Amino acid sequence: MTPNLTLTGIPGVRVGHWTHEEARTGCTAILLPPAGAVASASFLGPSPGTREGVLLAPEKKVERIHALLLTGGSAFGLAAASGVVRVLEKRGVGHETPWARVPIVPAAVIYDLGVGRADVRPGDAEGERAARAASSDPVPRGLVGAGTGATAGKYLGRGAVPGSLGSVLLERHGVRVGALAVVNPIGDVLDERGGVLAGPGVGPGAAAFTPGDAENTTLVAVVTEHALSKAECRRLADAAQAALARVIHPSHTFWDGDSAFMVSTGTLPAADPLLLGTLVQEAVCAAVRDAVRCSNRASPEQYGV
Repeated sequence: MTPNLTLTGIPGVRVGHWTHEEARTGCTAILLPPAGAVASASFLGPSPGTREGVLLAPEKKVERIHALLLTGGSAFGLAAASGVVRVLEKRGVGHETPWARVPIVPAAVIYDLGVGRADVRPGDAEGERAARAASSDPVPRGLVGAGTGATAGKYLGRGAVPGSLGSVLLERHGVRVGALAVVNPIGDVLDERGGVLAGPGVGPGAAAFTPGDAENTTLVAVVTEHALSKAECRRLADAAQAALARVIHPSHTFWDGDSAFMVSTGTLPAADPLLLGTLVQEAVCAAVRDAVRCSNRASPEQYGV
């Protein structure tokens, strides 16, 4: 049997997509074990679009989340998280309170309104469909879910190429990390040797005009089975952001709002922190490159903006 080398290779993690190919948008639900998982996040760039982002700060009370929602549709797309919440509530999953179980579902968005149809965005019903479609099968990658309308290399203000959605699973010395990336940066995506995988590759300043009000974001979700505290998750989320700077050039610009989530299901003992941090960064770089490579079947002309 072929091993599952995507995020769902982590036991208890399921992923489902909703995709609108014509409108070039979609959303992706990442369901975690019913008991939840410890999580934190790092947000860089001036314009991240998030829901429940503040709750993930290490000093906040709630430690465990029950799912993540990554979505297109800009701020409109955050509504899709409500559909994921509804599915989990019906399944009896959530944070225990005196009157109800409350599912905790952080969400983050990319801006894809200029790629397809700006009037079609993921919403409540689409989030529910993504959650109901979630399975432990290998993650479908490419122009699906939240990656459907993702583009890269937009710093010239035109000629964007597909960014897409990618996912990997890395293991070394018994330590395992899974990552999923939605790749929508203004910068180029670089390969393992520093060559350009996606984008014009000439650098900002190559033209007399600027991107103006272009909106760009790369979203990353990283999961490990090894036990972590919420503060440790935050430090590894920061490491995931540092990895984006290795694989995207330029990264974390004035026009980017990158979101990196770090999740621990805690089913295995704590791992060596240096090895775990290294694998987190390698997994993020690999997931970003996987997204671009999975999108190669698309016609770049379809994605010019």
